[in-house]
Amino acid sequence: MTAQSSATAPRTITAGLALGALGVLAFSLSLPFTRVAVGGLDPWFVAFGRAVGAAALAWAYLRFTGAPAPTRAQWRRLAVVALGVVAGFPLFTSLALTTSTSAHGAVVVTVLPAMTAIFAVLRAGEHPPALFWLASLGGLAVVLTFLVASGEVHGSLGRTDLFLLAAVILCGLGYAEGGALSRELGGARTICWALIVALPVTAPITAISVLREPPHAGPAGWAAFGYLTAVSMFLGFFAWYAGLARGGIARVGQIQLMQPLLTLLWSALLLGEAVSGASVGAAVMVLGCVVLAQRAAGRGR
Repeated sequence: MTAQSSATAPRTITAGLALGALGVLAFSLSLPFTRVAVGGLDPWFVAFGRAVGAAALAWAYLRFTGAPAPTRAQWRRLAVVALGVVAGFPLFTSLALTTSTSAHGAVVVTVLPAMTAIFAVLRAGEHPPALFWLASLGGLAVVLTFLVASGEVHGSLGRTDLFLLAAVILCGLGYAEGGALSRELGGARTICWALIVALPVTAPITAISVLREPPHAGPAGWAAFGYLTAVSMFLGFFAWYAGLARGGIARVGQIQLMQPLLTLLWSALLLGEAVSGASVGAAVMVLGCVVLAQRAAGRGR
């Protein structure tokens, strides 16, 4: 390995982590804004209408950049990405948040980094070292302990939690497959083509939801829907998939451990949901686990 390539690899990983953090910041607002949107709009319209709107943005981007069409094998993998992040996660979170708070949704989303890492092994052929898994589980335990102590978990596992679990599993699959595919297509083109692939499903469902219940919401509801369309379903993935491709899917995926805490912060600021002051201490502990996971992944390369 040359001196130049040795210097480039750490810079590439650092860039991947920075892009991943930007993606997590964008996604941390998804649950609060979904909660606002489904307060006045049909959850099926929120889930699939945002995908149709994002597909229009994707078509414009692909036309402007003159992106070549994917290969047949890439189309099949794009279908997996679409299943996970274009259809699965938006649908099941929209259904769950009609009756649940975004703070409660943050509890289940805590397992998303672990699911992403598992699918990184199954779909992308990554093999993180044992210390990486221990650090990841430590971060997961810290967040869950914080959420339990703050009273966010109560009662038995109900339909809402099953919806959220389904969302997390499908999202982890879509993240891992999209991150691996981004090494070939790039992060922007991966999400753009995935949105186009999903149109034969998302467009008819959106039309049916509009005919069944014409959308009507206040300014806050439409603003939330606009964010979900332009950022959560489109621009956020530019950074997120590019980060996964550059820094490693399992490694960058652990940054998601900060997402539930950020979601709780936004839930408090935007929705008035109570958040314990212990979140500061939990955030510091989780950050320590993330750093340990990054170092473990670095030694495992």
